[in-house]
Amino acid sequence: MTAGFAVSVLMPDGSEHNINVPNTGSLTVGRDPTCHIVLPSPSVSRIHLRVERSPDGVRVMDQSSNGTTFGNEPLSAFGRELTSEALHVGPYVLKIALLADAGFESGASAELRRRIHRSLLDHLDLASLDGSEMDAPLLRPRVVKALEQILSRFESELCPRTDRAKLVAEMADEALGLGPLQELLDDDAVSEIMVVDPNTIYVERQGKLRLTPLRFTDDESCRAAIERIVTPLGRRIDESTPLVDARLKDGSRVNAIIPPLALRGPCITIRKFAQHPLHMDQLVALGSLSDQMARFLKRCVRAKKNIIISGGTGSGKTTLLNVLSAEIPPEERIVTIEDAAELRLEQPHVVSLESKPRNLEGAGGYSIRDLVKNALRMRPDRIIVGECRGGEAIDMLQAMNTGHEGSMTTAHANSAGEALKRVETLCMMAGLDLSHRTVREQISGSVHIVIQQTRFSDGARRLTSVTEVGQLGEDGELILHDIFAFHRTGTNSSGEVLGQHRTTGYVPSFLDEFITQGLIDGGEYL
Repeated sequence: MTAGFAVSVLMPDGSEHNINVPNTGSLTVGRDPTCHIVLPSPSVSRIHLRVERSPDGVRVMDQSSNGTTFGNEPLSAFGRELTSEALHVGPYVLKIALLADAGFESGASAELRRRIHRSLLDHLDLASLDGSEMDAPLLRPRVVKALEQILSRFESELCPRTDRAKLVAEMADEALGLGPLQELLDDDAVSEIMVVDPNTIYVERQGKLRLTPLRFTDDESCRAAIERIVTPLGRRIDESTPLVDARLKDGSRVNAIIPPLALRGPCITIRKFAQHPLHMDQLVALGSLSDQMARFLKRCVRAKKNIIISGGTGSGKTTLLNVLSAEIPPEERIVTIEDAAELRLEQPHVVSLESKPRNLEGAGGYSIRDLVKNALRMRPDRIIVGECRGGEAIDMLQAMNTGHEGSMTTAHANSAGEALKRVETLCMMAGLDLSHRTVREQISGSVHIVIQQTRFSDGARRLTSVTEVGQLGEDGELILHDIFAFHRTGTNSSGEVLGQHRTTGYVPSFLDEFITQGLIDGGEYL
């Protein structure tokens, strides 16, 4: 009675995703990440509905505050027997069936896939292979050939609809690569991969989250994929160290967390590394900023203005930092400092530094702050810090104010004012006996421009303000002057956010520097 469920989800954009949830007699659907089927919409309740399997049959029960329509009738908390009729959950349309009855079943159960995998390990006899034969590209032909032979032995247990070539490819990816994640990593349209649990995998395409029909065989295969990522980097993940940050060979950033911290099983988040970095003109074409803003920001970089890029998670801060860094003249010496190396600067004189966590004995770690301090001894023209998260903020400000003009960093905040307050808080974490006013004076004398980056509901990432940092006011607060701002005018029928970038009329105090450095002529404003 615990074979599980097969769920078809019709997304608001018209795409359809099929998800198998095996080995369970109870299915939950809702907005909460602990649900088996996660539907990220404000019109979906945290636990919207529940499907229960019992000896008497299968019932679908509404547990929402917004209601669920089953067929053409409202679904009650008492529920109804499961049928093939559609369930309307917020903007989503679901069809739920018992996994054994599903027309889109994979053809190989989790248990059968485990047996195939064990047979593969016995067939290859990995212990007898030397190091040169263990390289994945060299080993893959042997794995594929072995899997084809093994599947012939399990022929009677395979579903007649099974795509054997696809199953072989999936099992080979699981044995040598990252399982179902491999095809997502190879898909350039996917910018982020989110494994909620081994049976639930979301992706981000064009700024929007989409559910996929992909899944791991079980928790063990998901754990194995995590270990393939972290082991070559000298990291480990187990019950004593249940979370880890790492990166793939192409630079993609990975966060993994396993039980007991992750309640539904191993959880993986991969921020993919763009193979072809964006340039300023592409951001203009995408509507992220106006052509006038682009010219102004290019001049700010060339005039060595110190810049903080502010925004929320996934708003495009690192992308913008990379774009702005491309405007640094090639004759300058640049030192980049990151937790996980993502910046791709094309200048010839770039020193890239990456922090290192402590080892199992609690030693050997080097923080961002350690690297910022060391960078000051490396005679940089500019220092670029991927993100200020701690006491390194005070060192960064001192660097900006003592001969390293034109430096840049990012910070998590929802506005320019909040970004500077966050920098102030981080400076107070440095362990120095500094007053709030002293820190604000340091910020005022070091930071010239704050760029606010925002991700909107339609998935688009836009610059919503470009702000000059002024002097302290009489009340000891920093005075900020918006130079550009995005004015939202509405939302069209397809959900696209409408608006335009405008100048505020404020003239930057350093405009004369643009003129003296030959970046603009005296008759041009910005």
